[in-house]
Amino acid sequence: MIDTYEDRKQRLVDQLGAMRDQTIRLGKDTSNLFRNRKVAHGRSLNVRSMSHVLGVDTESGTVDVEGMTPYVDLVDATLPHGTMPAVVPQLKSITIGGAVSGVGIESSSFRYGLAHESVLEMEVLLGHGEIVTATPKNEHKDLFFGIPNSYGTLGYILKLKLSTVPVKPFVRLSHRRYEDSRECFEAIAELSSTDVDFIDGVAFERGKYFLTLGQFVDEAPYTSDYTYRDIYYRSIPKHSEDFLTTRDYIWRWDTDWFWCSKNLYAQSWPMRLLLGRKRLNSIFYTRVMRWNSRWGLTRRLNQLRGNRPESVIQDVDIPIENAPAFLDFFQKEIGIRPVWICPIGHSQTEADYSLYPLGRGSLYVNFGFWDTVANRGGLPAGHFNRLIEEKVQVLGGIKSLYADSYFSENTFWRLYNGDAYASLKARYDPENRLQNLYQKCVQRS
Repeated sequence: MIDTYEDRKQRLVDQLGAMRDQTIRLGKDTSNLFRNRKVAHGRSLNVRSMSHVLGVDTESGTVDVEGMTPYVDLVDATLPHGTMPAVVPQLKSITIGGAVSGVGIESSSFRYGLAHESVLEMEVLLGHGEIVTATPKNEHKDLFFGIPNSYGTLGYILKLKLSTVPVKPFVRLSHRRYEDSRECFEAIAELSSTDVDFIDGVAFERGKYFLTLGQFVDEAPYTSDYTYRDIYYRSIPKHSEDFLTTRDYIWRWDTDWFWCSKNLYAQSWPMRLLLGRKRLNSIFYTRVMRWNSRWGLTRRLNQLRGNRPESVIQDVDIPIENAPAFLDFFQKEIGIRPVWICPIGHSQTEADYSLYPLGRGSLYVNFGFWDTVANRGGLPAGHFNRLIEEKVQVLGGIKSLYADSYFSENTFWRLYNGDAYASLKARYDPENRLQNLYQKCVQRS
């Protein structure tokens, strides 16, 4: 008996109907959220089966896919057809629904925007059991533009139709070095209007900034392999030019979780040999991280050593004219290195994504930084994260909510369009079965 999308959808509706008068949470195997929260007890809505690619249409340049599908499966389904999703977030473990209801970005974002901006249509399961189809122009267009950055608090995405783009077999990489950050960001602004296919960069330290331009090509004189022995980010300062297969380019950051695999000592050759190629990826690292969070191994080690490191795991989007000022602040006050740099174009003209407002026609720069900062002076909890939140506000930027946040409730709703959210919540989750955004993204309990 064939298990169809309609069958899987009906099972979820039936599950939800049996969970009356309960706050709903998802039962799933993957998560790329980095928020420290108390473990919730009780029943969960099992969405694990909603992980199928339903169809690739090369003529229309679209793909239909279920919300819990990891991007690695979506990419593997589209590449044989000579296409890929317009924006593929950097890690194999990220799901399509997670990237759209959160915020997803990659090196094609200078042209196509964030991951949710390539969505054409979505089916959403609401907290009271109704399923609605949301498009940019139908009666649920407010939900279509409100789902991004809602983190499942308005409904759960069951199915999406996404835009795809044509690909070639290889990507040629050009690594360009800049000694001055202003020169680097000026180059981003200029290059964003050219015909390159991908742009991102790395700030290794002051005076050592690199932009990487990617271009699809039909042939390559060689291809590098950063899936086992060699480490991608270390190659950037060494080579002015490089070639990767398109699939390896898409997942170039996944093997070492950008550079965060160093925290598992996975950048030494003996450890890589021990782990093997199959464990060098974000899926394995995330499992280790969850295990450590559950059992508190590093927390106990830090207590024994008298250390109080603060986890600073964030992505922030800053208008490009203010990007040099943010990077200067970050290097002085926070000091984490390297820092990922990725430009974001935003050209939405018909309507704005209400809960993640970016200026129309503006170019932003995403800064990604993921590490700990030593707290040796008895500073209050969240000190460095609060500094970042305050600076982002001053510079007219916005912060992703996948990790710890420290905003007051009034500040939070001012920054993330509380009036629009209240209207959406009243229409689509009036019984508040899905929590609200502040409860889910800021509060610790």
